[in-house]
Amino acid sequence: MPVFEHAGVSLYYEEYGSGYPLLLFAPGGMRSSIDFWRRSPFDPTAELAQDFRVIAMDQRNAGRSRAPVSTDDGWETYAGDHLALLDHLGAERAHVLGGCIGSSYCLGLIKLAPVRVSAAVLQNPIGLSPENRPAFYEMFDGWAADLRKGRPDLNQAALDALRTRMYDGDFVFSVSRDFVQACRTPMLILAGDDLYHPAATAEELARLAPDSELIAKWKTPDATPAAVARVRAFLKAHQ
Repeated sequence: MPVFEHAGVSLYYEEYGSGYPLLLFAPGGMRSSIDFWRRSPFDPTAELAQDFRVIAMDQRNAGRSRAPVSTDDGWETYAGDHLALLDHLGAERAHVLGGCIGSSYCLGLIKLAPVRVSAAVLQNPIGLSPENRPAFYEMFDGWAADLRKGRPDLNQAALDALRTRMYDGDFVFSVSRDFVQACRTPMLILAGDDLYHPAATAEELARLAPDSELIAKWKTPDATPAAVARVRAFLKAHQ
C-alpha cells in the first residue's frame, strides 16, 4: 500500500502505467477517493494508463487517507497535499484530471503552482447555483458526522470552519472568476448536468478560460468513447 506521509498527513495513492505524469482527483465530494472512479462514466486509471503515468489518490480524510482537521484548513490545504505528493513522486510537471470536486481541486493546484500543471481536464465540475448550496452543506455534514464516529477526538468547531472555507464561496468555490479569466493553463471541460454539477458552471468556465474547450455530452455509452479519445489527444498535445 503506497502511503505518503507529510506534516502529520497520511495520503494513500496508487500508480498505473508509465510516461508523462497525470494526477487524478476523484469524484465523491469530501469522500473523494480512488474507488469513486469505478462508478464514473469512464475510469481514467484504466483508460489512460496505456499513455500516461497515472497517479490516483484518496484525499485527506477520505478513503484510506488520514489527516488532522484544523480551523485553518480549506482549499489551499488540499492543494498543498497535491503539490507535496508531486514533489514526493519526483514529478516536476504534470497534467491534472478531476471529477466533480476534483475539478475544483485541479483549479486550486493551478492557483498554488501554475508552472507545475501543464494541462487540466475538468470532468463534471461542481459550482454554485441558486438552488444547491444547502445540498453541498448536507453532503459535507454527512461526511463530517461519519468521520467523527471513528474519530470522536475531532473538534466540531474545526469541522464547522472547514465547511465554511470549502462551501461558503461562490462560482467553483476554490478559485474566482477573475482567476479563471487570467489562467493560461489549457483546459478541457466535460460538462455536468445535475444539482451539484450545473451545466451552467461548465459553460461559464469555458467562456472565461482563455485556452479551453467544452464537451457538452459525454456520459452516455454512445458518447463516452469519443470523449475519452478527445481527453487522450488533448493531454498528449500538451505534455
